[in-house]
Order: sequence, then structure tokens, then C-alpha cells
Amino acid sequence: MQLRPEHLAAALQRGLRPLYTVYGDEPLLAQEAGDAIRQAARTAGYSERKVFSVSGAHFDWSALLGASMAMSLFADRQLIEIRIPGGKPGKEGSEALQRYCESLSDDVVTLIHLPRLDRQQLNSAWFAALDAAGVTVRVE
Repeated sequence: MQLRPEHLAAALQRGLRPLYTVYGDEPLLAQEAGDAIRQAARTAGYSERKVFSVSGAHFDWSALLGASMAMSLFADRQLIEIRIPGGKPGKEGSEALQRYCESLSDDVVTLIHLPRLDRQQLNSAWFAALDAAGVTVRVE
């Protein structure tokens, strides 16, 4: 579901979705969208937060998949943030993101940060999976 940044607050008031993808080349709007999603998650009881930063081909995608399934002893809901500053998860990452979208849980809210994406990236299977599974916010 595509959403404009100015409509995000109203959508969050109606309830959280398991996946949010924020992408674009406007850093302030991206930060504000991320802050709004994090605040809504905290308010809804998502007390644990894990942040993964994908930098290059050496990222352990299995750790991300495992984190979404492993719950803490002290928190029953968690927020997982995935930052992909290069905008390209690679072949392994593409497959992992698609698998991740197939196994979303109501106990986990995922926030994915991406830079501006080109046409090829927007038409990729991994981005289509993100867009179909959750809320996509384009900030420009």
C-alpha cells in the first residue's frame, strides 16, 4: 500500500501494519516518518527494538530472519529496523527480504529504510514483496 508522508500519521492512528518501507532522497521527511512509526510502535507496546544495517555483501541475512522469530524473555512485541543505505540488498538479500515478507508476524513491526530507488529497483521482486506486504512511504 503506497502512502504519502502527510497521510502516515492518520494511517498509524488506525492501527499498525507489520511492515513499513520508507524510501526516497529527503532525509528530514524520512527521519520524521521513521520517528512516527517508532512512536506508534512504542505506544502500542512494541518495547524491544533491534536495528540491522546492511552494508555490503557481508551482511548476515539469516540473523535478520532469526531475529524476527526469536522473542525476548522480557518483551513480547518488537520493532525491527533494517537500514539499507546502498539501496541494493544483493541476490541473497533479495531472496531473504522476499522470505521475510512471507512470514510477517503481528508481534513484530518492521521498518525498512532505503535511499532513493531507480526504476530497476522499484520493479524488482524484493521491492514488490515489500510493497505488497506492508505500507510503502515515498519521501521526496
